[in-house]
Amino acid sequence: MFPPIPHPPNAPLQPLHLPWLKQAGVEVAVLRLDLIDPRISGNKWFKLTHHLAAAAEAGAEGVISLGGAHSNHLHALAAAGKRFGFPTVGLLRGHAQDTPTSLDLQAFGMQLHWLGYAGYRARHQADFWLPWQALYPHLHPVPEGGGGLPGALGCADLVVQARSQLSQLGWDDYHAWWLAAGTGTTLAGLVLAETGAHPVYGALAVPDDHGVAEHVSAVIERANERHCSYYLLDASRGGFARTDPHLLDFISVSEADSGLPLEPLYTGKALLALHDRVAAGLLARGTRLIFVHTGGLQGRRGMAARTTL
Repeated sequence: MFPPIPHPPNAPLQPLHLPWLKQAGVEVAVLRLDLIDPRISGNKWFKLTHHLAAAAEAGAEGVISLGGAHSNHLHALAAAGKRFGFPTVGLLRGHAQDTPTSLDLQAFGMQLHWLGYAGYRARHQADFWLPWQALYPHLHPVPEGGGGLPGALGCADLVVQARSQLSQLGWDDYHAWWLAAGTGTTLAGLVLAETGAHPVYGALAVPDDHGVAEHVSAVIERANERHCSYYLLDASRGGFARTDPHLLDFISVSEADSGLPLEPLYTGKALLALHDRVAAGLLARGTRLIFVHTGGLQGRRGMAARTTL
């Protein structure tokens, strides 16, 4: 029997103090998903909520999912399995390697299968899951990153959490959301919850050809939501996991100025994209934004060899 999974904890909404925001007269509050839990961190618990409920409803004993050698999604899933008592299996991109994340996955009890690169690219084929469901008939499959409509519905709760804390900031309303977009699942959840009330800006951490726009559109269409407003901006800086000295310097200065921990794949790129938009004068004075810190700080360990962070 699948164990009951508690609802994700509330994330604090905190003001972000940076010189360039103050100079431009733009107010930003950060929804600190990185603080909800030391292991099941960031947006991952929210994305998993409905998937795990579906596993329980299907009578599954555990969960099988996919990700890379530094996957925040698999890290959170394995940690949840260890804490709440259900088995997990991870299908990983590439060949067997001991990264900080993969070592954690094994320590959390996740069974790993390395698919190589061609094998992982096959994950979008219609029959991809058939051999894995035959091998693990009692496990519920969850798509890469906890995506799809179930993942988005879990993230829709973020709007409720943020709105309940506006008065603590002295805000009566806000103008838009800003967040990094990897699969676009969290963004889609915010769009569904907002139903057009406030626009959502997604700073793409991956290039356009990764299909984020298509995924978001498919989720919204499946939910039959017709009132929506969102924008996708390229913040990938040339590719997924691509970094450069300017980005790393910006993260270092921003962390020193604000005390907000960042990482170079998602939150760092999203904040730099916001900085560039503010510097270009594209946000009016008095604008109030909610910036979603989507977590992912555990992944910084895997970047240590090629960055100065």
